[in-house]
Amino acid sequence: MTYREGTWVIDSVSGRLGQVMGEFGQRVALRGPGGGTEWEADPVALRLATRAEREAAGVRGAEATGGVVA
Repeated sequence: MTYREGTWVIDSVSGRLGQVMGEFGQRVALRGPGGGTEWEADPVALRLATRAEREAAGVRGAEATGGVVA
């Protein structure tokens, strides 16, 4: 599955929450809450983060929706 840039996902291999920064070939670049170093993940290892997971990491408001406020 492909996720839009800005989407918050869980990398099931590392267990980390990350925001999709882009796709590079067969990999997805992710960055954790608050920034920091990006890491790459296999797209099949990703799933959408739940609201509870995002809130537990301190991601709220427009940031939680990838900057899209409905």
